[in-house]
Amino acid sequence: MTDKIRVVLSSDHAAIDLRQAIAAHIQTMGFEAIDIGPTTTESTHYPKHGEAAARMIAKGEADLGIIICGTGQGIMMAANKVHGIRCGVCHDTFSAAMIRAHNDAQMLAMGARVIGEGLALEVVDAFLKTAFEGGRHATRVDMIKAIEA
Repeated sequence: MTDKIRVVLSSDHAAIDLRQAIAAHIQTMGFEAIDIGPTTTESTHYPKHGEAAARMIAKGEADLGIIICGTGQGIMMAANKVHGIRCGVCHDTFSAAMIRAHNDAQMLAMGARVIGEGLALEVVDAFLKTAFEGGRHATRVDMIKAIEA
């Protein structure tokens, strides 16, 4: 059993290179990267990859997730359909920190056709290094959970 934070990564065919760069990057930060693919550039459907990563988090098989498609939007929508998941699309560091600090998001989505690798790694850093603040934000997250219930 590891005490490292487990981060599941998935993407569609448009984001394999970026996903692999992020996986390598987060390992150097001391996180466990669980890369669930895909591994080929053959066209694939982003909903199944967003769902697969989200289900791992919902089952407790991973702590956080990073998912990537062309824009980040579609894969985020799929992940958010999994009960208990809060995922946001971020292409800037402020938003990435805020979805963790204020929304207790477990998942970050990005668009490989929107963001370059350098900024993507900074966004990942902001997401992974930020903790949920709780307090008044916990009340709001509870309200989101109540809508889902």
